Amino acid sequence: MNLSPLRVIFAGTPEFAAVSLQHLIDHQAALNIEIVAVYTQPDRKSGRGQKLTASPVKQVAMAHGIAVEQPVSFSLRYAPDDGISGKVSRETLAAYQPDVMIVAAYGLILPLGVLNTPTYGCLNIHGSLLPRWRGAAPIHRAILAGDQETGITIMQMAQGLDTGDMLYRVSCPIDETDTTQTLHDKLAALGAEAIAEVLKNLHAYQDKAVPQQEDQANYAEKVHTKEGQINWHDNAYHIARQIRALNAYTYLNGERIKIISALPIKHDQTTTVCAGQVVSVGKNAILVSCGTSADNVQHLINLTTLQWPGGKPLTAEQIAHGNKINDGDIFEIKIDE
Repeated sequence: MNLSPLRVIFAGTPEFAAVSLQHLIDHQAALNIEIVAVYTQPDRKSGRGQKLTASPVKQVAMAHGIAVEQPVSFSLRYAPDDGISGKVSRETLAAYQPDVMIVAAYGLILPLGVLNTPTYGCLNIHGSLLPRWRGAAPIHRAILAGDQETGITIMQMAQGLDTGDMLYRVSCPIDETDTTQTLHDKLAALGAEAIAEVLKNLHAYQDKAVPQQEDQANYAEKVHTKEGQINWHDNAYHIARQIRALNAYTYLNGERIKIISALPIKHDQTTTVCAGQVVSVGKNAILVSCGTSADNVQHLINLTTLQWPGGKPLTAEQIAHGNKINDGDIFEIKIDE
């Protein structure tokens, strides 16, 4: 007996979500699903021309002729219009008669009335091994914390922030060279495979859902720009994680310099060089002194790629030839910007 395809609504906005959407579109027949609509954030202005740009998810949906909805809110208390737009958004959603809604980095709060609209509720593709990192920036926080692994959790959405029961978890190691971008790409691909796995046998996964352990939960707060400023009194390993996880930067002679890549180096010799001072500039390494680690050892960090305002990224060799940095220079730490 052929069962009718599961009616799926997909809700997401950035590239992380677009990877899952494309995967589900490519495997609709095998998964016995039909993506009846895609929900995404309204078009935003971007680029130098500030032109309205469709989200990556919308671009995928349009390329495959799938209906796209871009509500500004689902709230019945939305201030500008007393919830009228939220009411219309809910009615439109219900009209699609969804069996399940797949959510990945959508960006809109889904009230309980929306979560309960699909027959089998809403499933979230979350970029961490819940409950380790709940919230907006689980990939950044995992790298900053020095976690050795992260992963994807497919979660049955509930009213709380990433508090729902877990249907499926799959892990991913965090390599010492992983940046937010490389780890994002790994998890995006893993998330696409994970949601497809769950949809193969949704009822079985929902029947075996596992509640999260609240005492293991951490909040992955949204990343703020100032978190990227390097404090050279920190140890080199912390600074290296900061560079891998964030848009890291420092100051030299009043100029803000972006640090794109670096490697920590253990330095066992006693030194009186102050934190943030350039120890040596060479074609393979720009060595900078950092603070001491927990073992009371001072470390150096090798800055391998830097970028000055308005310029292109430069390697250590290019910087050495250009005399942009010299031995003895001291990177500044600005408390207030």
